[in-house]
Amino acid sequence: MLEGWLEYHRASLLLTCGGLNEEQRKRRPVATSLMSLHGMVRHLADVERNWFQRVLGQPPGLPPIFLSDEASDADWVPLDGADWAADLASWQAECARSRLTAAAHGLADVGIGVRGGRRVTCSLRWIYNHMIEEYARHNGHADLIRELVAPPADR
Repeated sequence: MLEGWLEYHRASLLLTCGGLNEEQRKRRPVATSLMSLHGMVRHLADVERNWFQRVLGQPPGLPPIFLSDEASDADWVPLDGADWAADLASWQAECARSRLTAAAHGLADVGIGVRGGRRVTCSLRWIYNHMIEEYARHNGHADLIRELVAPPADR
């Protein structure tokens, strides 16, 4: 059931981004926010990598995809030179890796993550629940962003 809900939210994000042009996917329609649909896909690629690979899979030294110590918002901005097809492929590849990692573990299996600056033990069950929450929250953002960049009359 947990895997199914996470897949539902992954598919929902993809559908929300569908049928838009590059400018619409990159547009940040709320002046006080860094969020765009393109940035959201990049952000969730890093989130997938963090929880399933870096926490549960634990390969040593696996870096984030877009984030760095120097650019903690690099998943969201800048997007001027960002390539949608490449970034979408990165997100899809991370989702595929997440599925493989999860399939190799039981729900009670644990990894070590960092939460609020502290090292914490996270089970696969916890990771699934966290990822469902993460996608649900961002899918709500994505719905609103889509309404602002492609109003229903434009569809």
